[in-house]
Amino acid sequence: MFHIGIDIGSVTVKTVVFDTNNNIVYKEYKRHFSDIKKALIKVLVNIHNELKDSKVTIIITGSGGIDISQILNIKFIQEVIASTHAIEYFYPDTDVVIELGGEDAKVTYLTGGIDQRMNGICAGGTGAFIDQMASLLKTDAFGLNELAKDYNIIYPIASRCGVFAKTDIQPLINDGAKKSDIAMS
Repeated sequence: MFHIGIDIGSVTVKTVVFDTNNNIVYKEYKRHFSDIKKALIKVLVNIHNELKDSKVTIIITGSGGIDISQILNIKFIQEVIASTHAIEYFYPDTDVVIELGGEDAKVTYLTGGIDQRMNGICAGGTGAFIDQMASLLKTDAFGLNELAKDYNIIYPIASRCGVFAKTDIQPLINDGAKKSDIAMS
């Protein structure tokens, strides 16, 4: 018996498969490029190829998961609740959880009762924003981190709004600023 968690967000489909001892036996992170159905089918085929005909349970979460869960008659759990349960189980001493989604950022305080806050102004600093910045530098999110290791200069870049940040970054690229400096900034 295996337990499958599927998170369908605004940018990606993330899956994790646990065995009965809560060991991760498979995981996948896939951009769906707004074709959730196609990406989900590929992910499910990959899981099936890995697990063959094993018995499984499935739970879906994420902003793109509600309709899918209803169509497939699979249990849905709201993403903040799912994240909170997972953190409390796997990392019980955690005080604060920061989750960067594709279009929002959430901060959940766990000590002294659960308190959750979410950005509501702009997508600056979220997954989609990071993805856009990585694309401008012709890399991915992990590549940004690697580039930033070799920085010399930190440029001032707007942090509250993705549009303003991109407006700050594009001239740096056009002027030949080092990618490592832009990534760190």
